[in-house]
Formats: sequence, structure tokens, C-alpha cells
Amino acid sequence: MNNRIKEKNIVITGASGGIGAEMARLSAQSGANLVLLARSVDKLEQLKKELENEFGVHVVVKSLDVADTEAVQRVFKEVLSEITHVDILVNNAGFGVFRHAHEADLAEVKSMFEVNVIGLVACTSMVLPSMKGRKSGHIINIASQAGKIATPKSSVYSATKHAVLGYTNSLRMEVSDEGIYVTSVNPGPIETNFFEIADKQGTYVNNVKKFMLQPEYVAKKVVERMMTSTREINLPRWMNAGSTIYALFPRAFERIGKRAFNKK
Repeated sequence: MNNRIKEKNIVITGASGGIGAEMARLSAQSGANLVLLARSVDKLEQLKKELENEFGVHVVVKSLDVADTEAVQRVFKEVLSEITHVDILVNNAGFGVFRHAHEADLAEVKSMFEVNVIGLVACTSMVLPSMKGRKSGHIINIASQAGKIATPKSSVYSATKHAVLGYTNSLRMEVSDEGIYVTSVNPGPIETNFFEIADKQGTYVNNVKKFMLQPEYVAKKVVERMMTSTREINLPRWMNAGSTIYALFPRAFERIGKRAFNKK
């Protein structure tokens, strides 16, 4: 339970499954009201029914593809007219595809940036003015350890997550004196349907399955930190230690870790 978010209004993108749905469940358990956004409105409606029946909270669901910036503006205007303000925005929507750089399809590249970066920025821009006006709020951006350690076959995905971290770190400094918290979440691989698209052959999943995080665990760590001045949530800790070593000794880290990195 997180008593800080009781009766707060929380918007979660990519809420139809994985850690998005788990964050919604834990937030509702703590008494938060929710706006759940995703492309699959059928799954959202099922989740809405579950949460309202079990926890008695107010849940709004809307279909949204965050890559469509016009739709982002329209949907968030609808949301703000219904709930008046957003206390917490969790930018969770995202996807990746693992390919060698020379095999990357440019349409796929564009789509990854539109969802993972432009969509995140668009959603954030829709809630920031009211947060600044109220001197209160929390932006939580789901990034990745891939935003800290680039590996083979994830050049584009890693580039999008590096961009997310750059944006997040800059935004945090911009609003640090305005009562708004900004947190990046940097998990390693999570056992969700993310890899149905990212790793269709299953090679990467087979190699890292024993290290994969459970979505319930990641969601719990995020919800526990809502409405706190947490800078980053890095999971698992040993992987984040690797990113620290990488930042200090990049050449040695790449040379030593080459065999492991090429298991994708």
C-alpha cells in the first residue's frame, strides 16, 4: 500500500497488459483513481471492471495510440475535462525490435521513435502545464537498462531509450523547484509479451530467461515510489552495477562482455 497516492489521479499509458496493468492494480489497491490508456480498449474495459468491483475506485479507459500526436492531444483534453487534473503520469507505452543495424526497416525505426520517444514527450506535454500551475505532480518514464548499456541487435531500441533518459534527466532539472517529481524506471528484461515482437525467434529469451524480472515485482517497485523524489529505479541492482562500470570503463566492458552481448 502507498497512502501517498490515495485518491490521486493516475494516468498510465500502455495499461492493457504487462507492468502497465500490474501498476494499475497496485495503484487501485492503494485507493488511487485511474485513467488507463492503450490501443486495446477491450482489455482496458476488462481491467476497469475488475478494479472498480474489487477496490471501488474510479477508472476511466480510452483507446490511444501514443504514436498519433493528434490523438494524444485529443484524448488528454478529454481526460482533463473529466477528471480536472492529473497527479501522476506513467509513460509506459513502448515496444522494441531486435535486429542488426543493417537489417533495420526504416518504417520500423520511425515507429519505435514515434512510440517510445515522441509519444512519451507528447503525453508529458499535455499534463505539465497543470502540474506546474498546481506546483505538484509526478512524471514517471519507463525507460530501460538498454538506455544505459547499448548491446548488439538493439541499436534502434537502445537509441530510443537513451533519448528517454536524456529527456527525463533534463525535465527533472527544469521542474525541480516547482514541486514536480520526475523518475526514470530502468528495468532489465521483463517476462511480458514485449518479446513476442522484439525477439520473434526466441533466442534472447532463451538465453536470459532465468534473469528475467516478473512484471508484478517491477510494478510494485514503481508504485511504492509514486509521489516521492526518487530519481531512478534500477532493476535488477546487479545489472545497474554493470551500467555504472560501463560508464566508467566502456572499452573494457564492451570487450569483456562481447560474448554475452552477442547472445541475442
